[in-house]
Amino acid sequence: PGPAAARRSSSWALPASLVRWGGLVGGRWVETPAVFPVQDPASGEELGRLADCGAAEAREAVRAAHDAGSAWGRLPAKERSVRLRRWYELMIENKDELATIITAENGKPLKEAQGEILYSASFLEWFAEEARRVYGDIIPASAKDRRILVLKQPVGVAAIITPWNFPSAMITRKVGAALAAGCTVVVKPAEDTPLSALALGELANQAGIPAGVYNVVPCSRQQTSAVGEVLCTDPLVAKISFTGSTATGKV
Repeated sequence: PGPAAARRSSSWALPASLVRWGGLVGGRWVETPAVFPVQDPASGEELGRLADCGAAEAREAVRAAHDAGSAWGRLPAKERSVRLRRWYELMIENKDELATIITAENGKPLKEAQGEILYSASFLEWFAEEARRVYGDIIPASAKDRRILVLKQPVGVAAIITPWNFPSAMITRKVGAALAAGCTVVVKPAEDTPLSALALGELANQAGIPAGVYNVVPCSRQQTSAVGEVLCTDPLVAKISFTGSTATGKV
């Protein structure tokens, strides 16, 4: 987004190639009139101010994911595998930059953040291979003139709601499976750690993941209920994957 430089106010040397300050909807970086601060939990220092997405942006992201789903689901499994594999490779190539982002917004030591990135990338590596093995079945029929075939099809849009403690790995373990199956996703990261989700979005774009397949709607705690309601009730959302506390779930 254009105003990114104006929003950065910290002493952290965040990697400009990966840090984004807007939501990701349909392959576009989206600005909003309202913004919310992202802070370094170790010092309380403000890292910058990020687009505060609301119900409108969430609905737009769901629609973008739905519109992208048909083409992504029809893509040959090998093609989905190749793009997931490239996403994994880009994570490894940028592992130090991604770890710096985690340490800045999450507060875990850099060594632990580096470990999380390798762990996180491994999910994309795994599901890149599993994408090739979404097999069907032939089931013995009760009549000799019949044949029963089981074909596996993507369910559609998956809403992904993730916590702050593993801001990268909790995304890739969910998103990797969804994309391998031919589904599309809308990610709502924790308000404390949204930059990791957006950095993954930048790498997804570079990896050739089509626009609308991976969407991110960052939001403040004040907007969490509105965004969560859209993701949990919009009829275009076919699957919900949530990791978090009971208290967060009640929001």
